[in-house]
Amino acid sequence: MAKKKQLRLIAEMARKIRAYRELKSRLRESQKYALDYGTMRRPHTGKMLPVLAWQDVRRESRLFSLLAGMRLFGVGRLLTRKSWLEEHAEPSYWQITKVKVDYTAENLDHGKAWGILTLKGKQESEVKEVAKAMYHDWRLVPKHMEQQLKDFVPGPEPPVRYVPYPPLLRAMLLAKHKKAAGSVLAEEPVLPLKRDVLLSKDYFRSQEQEAQRTEGTAV
Repeated sequence: MAKKKQLRLIAEMARKIRAYRELKSRLRESQKYALDYGTMRRPHTGKMLPVLAWQDVRRESRLFSLLAGMRLFGVGRLLTRKSWLEEHAEPSYWQITKVKVDYTAENLDHGKAWGILTLKGKQESEVKEVAKAMYHDWRLVPKHMEQQLKDFVPGPEPPVRYVPYPPLLRAMLLAKHKKAAGSVLAEEPVLPLKRDVLLSKDYFRSQEQEAQRTEGTAV
């Protein structure tokens, strides 16, 4: 007969108490991203904002600074960013579906929000957390313009153009392929000219994941 396992009630209670204390002592976003508008420094880290961001900080609003003044905290409304209006000709916006407000924050101007992202006229299918909610460049889309943005149909993407590799880089690619495959590359290597390639962390992470899928992970 198997020995009955004894319940360690005190140990389990102590674990829950430690987890609760750790949760309570964790910095909230209102503390982490607090900003002294006089010195343009964050009190928590002491870091100063870049000088180029000062104008937007004084004139524009954070995401929750807009949501806090709306009915149901803006659920169902469309919000865009100043940087998107300047960079993209196609409409880019978030449609807010869920909001979790930090009620300990002053003016309720911090928290987390989820929604559906439409970037350059292409709507994503999954609901995900709104990124960069603490940035000072959010703008509310007026009600009379919402349907116009939703009805936008993106045009066909232009075909990708290709150019030959520079001579030295071409020779390196041919030599690498010959060393790996033991044969000469049948097709001439060409370099694609892609538009709007954002060299962000997500871009490099996706390139690394693609390389791991094709080449495998080193043991």
